[in-house]
Amino acid sequence: MACRDGRTIVDEVLVTESWRIRQIEADAERLVSIIADLCEGVASAALAVGAHGCDTDEQCQHFQTLLSARTGGRVQVVNDAELMVPAAGYVDGIGVVAGTGSIAVARTQEGKMLAAGGWGWILGDEGSAAALVREAARAVRGALDRGLHGDPLIDALMRELDTDDQTKLGILLNETRGAAVWGRYANAVFDAAAAGSPLATRVIAEGGAALAALVEVLIERGANASLVVAGGGVIAEQPMLMKAFVEAMARVAPASRVVLLREPPVIGAMALAKRLFADQYPSSRIGA
Repeated sequence: MACRDGRTIVDEVLVTESWRIRQIEADAERLVSIIADLCEGVASAALAVGAHGCDTDEQCQHFQTLLSARTGGRVQVVNDAELMVPAAGYVDGIGVVAGTGSIAVARTQEGKMLAAGGWGWILGDEGSAAALVREAARAVRGALDRGLHGDPLIDALMRELDTDDQTKLGILLNETRGAAVWGRYANAVFDAAAAGSPLATRVIAEGGAALAALVEVLIERGANASLVVAGGGVIAEQPMLMKAFVEAMARVAPASRVVLLREPPVIGAMALAKRLFADQYPSSRIGA
């Protein structure tokens, strides 16, 4: 997204794989090239990027330096979860993403980045689509081991995996590689909960509580607890997960205001870019 003289001039959605190969110099080069093409070669005065995988101040600064050297303008790089708060119209707070993966991010009063979660679907990503499927499969495994076969979650997962053999659930999931693929099965968990599945209901409640636990970690480390903004495909599209998160937050930090982001996170990047521009050109009209 790009803005000039207070007016949006570019608003495009690109598939991540079309530019990002996780080689940071090449990614910086490609991203700057895309921006130049979209903005018809006009150099950006201020650029803000929310980058998945920039999970420390050092990683953000490295990518920021590479972009700045290629654009000549002011640049700010933050973790993608940090776009949640400015996208919702706020300056300070805790951002929580629950989509394919999950992470909670905030800043201390001194500006130091704090992050909890974001370890990937094998180790964590609590409350994400992939993790909900992982925990649902574990719940189903436990039920079957105890000889319990009537929970709707069992049939829902079997339909998603296109099998009528319960013994193949583990094999089929093990053969499915990648969080994005696992995440596609998350609808089965919510459908089963809507159908009255105790197992699915428990998995969703535990997912919401796990997200709240990430926030609790950041609060303990000095994050501002007054505002929590949650976003991402799963929590934005599945009211049951948001409800579980809000209920868990009421136990973890009762005074926190919890907001669901319904705007595209890129709105947060634009807000950051406009602040950069205003700092650089305080007497000019805002543009980025």
